[in-house]
Amino acid sequence: MLKHMRRDRQLLLLFIPCILFFVIFRYGPLYGLVIAFKDYSVFQGVWGSDWVGLKHFAKFFGNREFWLLFRNTVLLGSYTLIFGFPFPILLAVLLNEVRLQWFKKSVQTFSYLPAFLSVVIISSMIIDFLSPTNGVINQFLALLGFEKKYFLIDPDWFRPIYVISEIWATAGYQAIIYLAAIAGINPSLYEAAKVDGASRFQMIKSITLPGLMPTLLVMFILNTGSMFRIGYEKVLLLYNPMTYDVADVFSTYVYRKGLLESSYSYAAAVGMFESAVALVMLLAANFLSKRIGGGGLW
Repeated sequence: MLKHMRRDRQLLLLFIPCILFFVIFRYGPLYGLVIAFKDYSVFQGVWGSDWVGLKHFAKFFGNREFWLLFRNTVLLGSYTLIFGFPFPILLAVLLNEVRLQWFKKSVQTFSYLPAFLSVVIISSMIIDFLSPTNGVINQFLALLGFEKKYFLIDPDWFRPIYVISEIWATAGYQAIIYLAAIAGINPSLYEAAKVDGASRFQMIKSITLPGLMPTLLVMFILNTGSMFRIGYEKVLLLYNPMTYDVADVFSTYVYRKGLLESSYSYAAAVGMFESAVALVMLLAANFLSKRIGGGGLW
């Protein structure tokens, strides 16, 4: 190990800021999870607060809102994974087949653009697009003779809007990973396939997709692990009292209980449960990936 450290000392020095980031902002705050087992008081501090064991977990599991939150989180995460995961792969494969460089670069630029925008801006754009008065979507519906609709207060439309906006915001930069993987495929395989008379579709099926499989499995594991960890920002910006029954998820519940109602211990218990389920899903996805495809994250 010392031999390798001496050999790679320059790379390790470059890696120090990354290590410090995770130590300070990821692993360091983990000690605060102990407040999930305490009646935390700001004045008594973490260690001075009374120990209550599993009280907050029992309260949460016995709450009538538990199954509502669980259902909404699972459905939003599942829909995002099912419909959002294949889209960047399809985009990368199609872009790889484009021969007009100006068109390819234009599509790449427009698809990457949402990755440079904050969640607040993305959500504001969605609200503007779906505005019942002068939104682009409703204006188009009016031209076709349909009645304008206030999509964001209709519970039936919240999940489709969330999933479609998530695909629009993330597909571009995720496609970069798959394009890089495609670039690493040996070009001689395509040349040999052309000599054998293979069509472009046959080359995609027999060369491109199998070459993408290792990267695809890793991305699938990461997406599955984060499926349960839905960020509260977009949901918080898009939902309203009319859509609470289909939009409220664990992360927004933690935000309300922890920051708005100052129930720190209860919110920490809910957040710990959410993280535990996400960890189980990550381990399960990695196990299945190794059994099916022969590779995983570890």
